[in-house]
Amino acid sequence: MQGVNVKSEIGNLKKVILHRPGDELLNLTPNTLEELLFDDIPFLEVAQAEHDAFADILRNEGTEVVYLEDLMAEVIDGNPELREQFLDQWIYEAGIRTDIYKNIIKDYINSEYAGTKDMVMKTMAGINLQELPGSDTHLLVDMVSDRCKLVCAPMPNLYFTRDPFAMIGNGVSINRMYAHTRNRETIYGDYIFRYHPDFAGTPTYYDRNDTFHIEGGDILNINDHVLAIGISQRTEPDAIDAIAHNVFNDETSSIDTILAFNIPNNRAMMHLDTVFTQIDYDKFTIHPGIMGPLTVFEITPDGKGGTKIRERDEDLESILTEYVGQPVQLIPCGGGDRIAAEREQWNDGSNTLCVRPGTVVVYQRNNVTNDVLYKNGINCLEMPSAELSRGRGGPRCMSMPAWREAL
Repeated sequence: MQGVNVKSEIGNLKKVILHRPGDELLNLTPNTLEELLFDDIPFLEVAQAEHDAFADILRNEGTEVVYLEDLMAEVIDGNPELREQFLDQWIYEAGIRTDIYKNIIKDYINSEYAGTKDMVMKTMAGINLQELPGSDTHLLVDMVSDRCKLVCAPMPNLYFTRDPFAMIGNGVSINRMYAHTRNRETIYGDYIFRYHPDFAGTPTYYDRNDTFHIEGGDILNINDHVLAIGISQRTEPDAIDAIAHNVFNDETSSIDTILAFNIPNNRAMMHLDTVFTQIDYDKFTIHPGIMGPLTVFEITPDGKGGTKIRERDEDLESILTEYVGQPVQLIPCGGGDRIAAEREQWNDGSNTLCVRPGTVVVYQRNNVTNDVLYKNGINCLEMPSAELSRGRGGPRCMSMPAWREAL
């Protein structure tokens, strides 16, 4: 499985990239929750056990599970000269600009985290002031700062591997994230898709240094010809224009239509995959709030190297029926019960990961939605989620498929 191959949301899942939550969650504090995009502090030990259960479910379904941290460590082990370049880049992107602190931090990491994977995990976990050697810097800021102050912020959202980069057919979008605190996460994908032997040479349809924001939760592969992207709180239409241009002008891509869904801008519908996800050839889970007229823009090549855009104002069912190629059934989160829907949507009831047509990984806690799925013939693989769900993301958010079999 050299390269990537994701031309649907439901094809048999053969390879997936995860990140096991690490010490970055221990650097979450009540005072930094809003900045780091969390509503609460997960209990790390339980979160890791839940994540391990998730990985085991996937392995039992025949999926190869690879970890982001291992891929990054393999890049540097295979190219030792990249270690210093990576550390310099990571320190700069963490906001460290003074030479004295650049040197202190680099010396600290190289001395205390000489092992490659240990170093990678430490860059994800972050550094607070009290960890650094107590030598006198003669800086006023150090004399007045709380010793618990974060010098390099953690990346607690990394276990949502869907967002920093996203597979599009046989290519990848390495994203520019909406929030500064998450934009640093894409550094790992940048190195992996440049240097890892399993992924180097993958066509890149968007780059982390491009201007506009886009996140992987807004990118859904409908089939080998149709790509859906959400215009959302975290994805700008300009980024979709750029991806459309790059995809349509890549001779190796079979995609000839991009559907840009203009979804409401709120936290409950943060990304397109919190609004609907495909779970079978003809079935989708949906957020009830998206029912009714929906503005969708159909983007296609104009035959001259550019694009043409047609606005569609039909309901979601009609649009999906047209592009999926058969009548579709929309299964609402919470089974249509408003209170259950609001509660379970908060815990990503419609954010499921399909491992093959009709078989999906779901959060155990969304029992109302799961019962509805069972009654509609869907095989639900339930995973524990008491702590992982505090990060406001479901099984799809926590996974980045790298290879799916053709339908």
